[in-house]
Amino acid sequence: MNNAEELKKLVKEKYGEIALQSKDQNEASCCGATGCGTVDYAIFADNYSDLQGYNPDADLGLGCGVPTEFAQIKKGDTVIDLGSGAGNDCFVARALVGEEGKVIGVDMTEAMIAKARVNADKLGFNNVEFRQGEIEDLPIAANRADVVISNCVLNLVPDKQKAFAETFRVLKPGGHFSISDVVLVGELPEGLVKASEMYAGCVSGAIQKEDYLQLIRNTGFEHVVVQKEKAIQVPDEILKDYLSEEGIKAFRASNTGIYSITVYGAKPADSACCQPGAGCC
Repeated sequence: MNNAEELKKLVKEKYGEIALQSKDQNEASCCGATGCGTVDYAIFADNYSDLQGYNPDADLGLGCGVPTEFAQIKKGDTVIDLGSGAGNDCFVARALVGEEGKVIGVDMTEAMIAKARVNADKLGFNNVEFRQGEIEDLPIAANRADVVISNCVLNLVPDKQKAFAETFRVLKPGGHFSISDVVLVGELPEGLVKASEMYAGCVSGAIQKEDYLQLIRNTGFEHVVVQKEKAIQVPDEILKDYLSEEGIKAFRASNTGIYSITVYGAKPADSACCQPGAGCC
């Protein structure tokens, strides 16, 4: 499966199912939303429970980092969360921007948007909103955000170059992003690359770490730096659905690494509203 629209449909279906489950259900299942035979979507997740603004109803255990920890969010900032899910990172960001700030979450999955809006209503927030849309075509005007965050989502986007171009467009000149994502060092076995479940589980949709960072630089961002990095270990009980026993041994013995990284990049203060030549100004 490599057609962009088919991949988006897959992600919508998988994450639509996950939206109907709790964090405990996702973590109790060996394989996320659909039972054994698919990827455990919670194996990358970090613990949010001690963070100000944390709301358990919004935490589905789907992240691979805590981008707000490194995003340098200030009171009064406007923050955009790409792939906002049930609102977990948005509500943490809201605690940082305060009453005078604004948080906008964007997600393409209708069930996630519905769940996030219910959570926001329960909390009584009037400066957090959720918009349905795709990261490659954000439903947000140019020069809107002081900070963009995202948590384990861009690896699911087929056109990552366009996703970063949209990130550049919606940031104010001088604004910046902090994004947690999954990247690779070395080549995945063919069985993992071809598995659609591994794509939705954030593994086979990942690209090489250096390619990822260069893509960000090529978009026009400056001061690009990896703020945090950790190795991800996919359990054998998941790998055995895609690889033979010998294949698992070979994969373990190879130099291939799956990593969660949190990356920072800034839009130049003297930049135009968007990428040169993009025609969006």
